[in-house]
Amino acid sequence: MFITALCVFSQCLTTSNGNIFYTNVNKQDTRVFVNRSLAMEKIKCFGFDMDYTLAVYKSPEYESLGFDLTVERLVSIGYPQELLGFVYDPTFPTRGLVFDTMYGNLLKVDAYGNILVCAHGFIFLPDTRELYPNKFIQRDDTERFYILNTLFNLPETYLLACLVDFFSNCDRYSSCETGFKDGDLFMSFKSMFQDVRDAVDWVHFKGTLKEKTVENLEKYVVKDAKLPLLLSRMNEVAKVFLATNSDYKYTDKIMTYLFDFPHGPKHGTPHRPWQSYFDLILVDARKPLFFGEGTVLRQVDTTTGRLKIGTYTGPLQHGIVYSGGSSDIMCDLLGAKGKDILYIGDHIFGDILKSKKRQGWRTFLVIPELAQELHVWTDKSSLFEELQGLDIFLKVTHDMDMCYGMMGSLFRSGSRQTLFASQVMRYADLYAASFINLLYYPFSYLFRAAHVLVRTHTHKHRAGLLIQKPVDVHNS
Repeated sequence: MFITALCVFSQCLTTSNGNIFYTNVNKQDTRVFVNRSLAMEKIKCFGFDMDYTLAVYKSPEYESLGFDLTVERLVSIGYPQELLGFVYDPTFPTRGLVFDTMYGNLLKVDAYGNILVCAHGFIFLPDTRELYPNKFIQRDDTERFYILNTLFNLPETYLLACLVDFFSNCDRYSSCETGFKDGDLFMSFKSMFQDVRDAVDWVHFKGTLKEKTVENLEKYVVKDAKLPLLLSRMNEVAKVFLATNSDYKYTDKIMTYLFDFPHGPKHGTPHRPWQSYFDLILVDARKPLFFGEGTVLRQVDTTTGRLKIGTYTGPLQHGIVYSGGSSDIMCDLLGAKGKDILYIGDHIFGDILKSKKRQGWRTFLVIPELAQELHVWTDKSSLFEELQGLDIFLKVTHDMDMCYGMMGSLFRSGSRQTLFASQVMRYADLYAASFINLLYYPFSYLFRAAHVLVRTHTHKHRAGLLIQKPVDVHNS
């Protein structure tokens, strides 16, 4: 099963010190799920990413903006004008797909590289043995196979499918096994992919994506009044830090908007600037490099947004904004070591995998899609009962997958786990649809994973199950 256990079931929770804490976590979308046990009272620092974690971008509006700007960039470097007619469709892409730069296919694979779904453009290929004789790919071949793992990857995932579909059906081009020809000109899928990657990077770092986002924050960014309350509660029990790859000017505009309420953490309390909720603020982190050798730690002039000359060598000071640095430097400033820190982010590689493997930080993965996955499972669970009839297995599996979108569930294909699901299980100690779900648990709570010896092999289990039956955990 994908999720080893739900950390809670009933409304009455028992904390690690024996206190009773009543909450509303029996609702699926407010739960925190557990892969590895974690005692909250041992956490001395809570760390946050900003993009897609503290700042939740509205879907599909934000993805549509990124998609449109990337298409405009491709047209500006010579791609056909017809591309400007593309419209982003959020029902097609899902995270965790792999793009094969040799054959131009989008692949959904499991943890071992076995192919679960293969799409060429918008055509789903029922038989892939001619291209992949063993229905298997070498994931280590990163020159050929690119994993589209982040929420920022969703627009380019759909754009890659659009481009393959366009060139396959355009009379001016003839299809080849590894690309397209236009007279004497040949464009490989690999070069097309690289053009898309370069265009995406240009849009994010040199283009107008951030500018257009801050021009219309209400359209693109979710604002949650529970955010100041959660952080203020964290302030009472631990240090809180922000480590984002974004620059200070953008970070300040986004965070100012997120905390733009007439009151403080609670109604009747005075408003507090966003900086007051953090013991340490670090921008331009350059994750995942941040979790290795890192860069020079500098101080930001918050008036101009520019970096001050020289390397910062002083102690941690409240109100100072830092730029660059590394996780080692941050731990020194905070006076904390690996397992003292719970880091909360959305990026399975840049946030979770690297912080876990290189620093031993405890990890909380934000998976916004989880809310939809839980809804589908709850709403369509009767379909799973039909899977016990082997003669209709494929049809019902397909019907179930289509409830999630054209590429199916983020976590499964039928009864098989996806690569993304295996990475979540391996590197995320906790995960939820939103970090705000921590608000529904006391900070003395023990998240305890179920004891699992050997997976039970039986034909009677629900083959497409995303989540096990909830377990009522009483902590001692």
